[in-house]
Amino acid sequence: MPVSFLTPSQREGYGRYSGEPSPEELARFFHLTEDDRALIAKYRGEHNRLGFAVQLGTIRYLGALLEDLSQVPTVVLQTLGRQLGITNIECLHTYQAGRQRWDHTTEIRAIFGFHDFADPQSNRRLGRWLHSLCWTGTDRPGVLFDRATDWLLAHKVLLPGASVLERFVARVRNNVEARLYRQLLEGINVAQQALLEDLLKVPEGSRVSRLDQLRLGPSRVSGPSLVHALQRLQTIRDLQIALPATAKIPPNRIASLAHFAGTAKVTALNRLPPERRLATLVAFAHCMEATAQD
Repeated sequence: MPVSFLTPSQREGYGRYSGEPSPEELARFFHLTEDDRALIAKYRGEHNRLGFAVQLGTIRYLGALLEDLSQVPTVVLQTLGRQLGITNIECLHTYQAGRQRWDHTTEIRAIFGFHDFADPQSNRRLGRWLHSLCWTGTDRPGVLFDRATDWLLAHKVLLPGASVLERFVARVRNNVEARLYRQLLEGINVAQQALLEDLLKVPEGSRVSRLDQLRLGPSRVSGPSLVHALQRLQTIRDLQIALPATAKIPPNRIASLAHFAGTAKVTALNRLPPERRLATLVAFAHCMEATAQD
């Protein structure tokens, strides 16, 4: 899987404001509790109080701390300003230029329990959660990235750089794929591997590969079609493909690989890495036996 899989819109909207928050989001992430206001009240100057509130609301909403606070939408500043009794929201420019904001960043992380992505425990927990998602589902990398972002927000883990999380998702997904291929190939001997590879070859005197012949079932109800159907079933059974009894592979993962083998061009299958190619053919044979019998 390519490491760079994010769309431009995903990359642009990651960890930053992309438009104005909705009224529901303003109420959820930018409402200041009594404890919040008591904490903010200890700071001198309207610019410090508004700046602290902006950073607190932003980290809750985005899961990240902004270097450039000019990105914060006006509606956010107005919402926080009303709660703090601050009418001059332009004072945020003074806060942006000061050094106090960096002390506030450290304080917010400590008081409200936000962690760095590099924290080993957070890394392991996200890795296990993503592994389960990949093992039981077939979500695209971009969808997994969005779900990982939501997990980080929910567990108060500061968002890393987009490319860092992108590589993390790719690594977990690749590990799951490798595990899937290994389990599908357990018990497949050299002779069976050769038979599976032969499916991608074009027999002498034919114009299509053996795989294409198996993919095309009978199209008419007739005696010759019945014979063809029986021969097709026997060819698949001769492969003697049986998944290990101990393999607890989700059926949808097998079906996804089988669907790819049943629709992709033979040239595309030949270009796959050997382990993935064989695992895909195993899944195809496993599913095709039931289909051919039906």
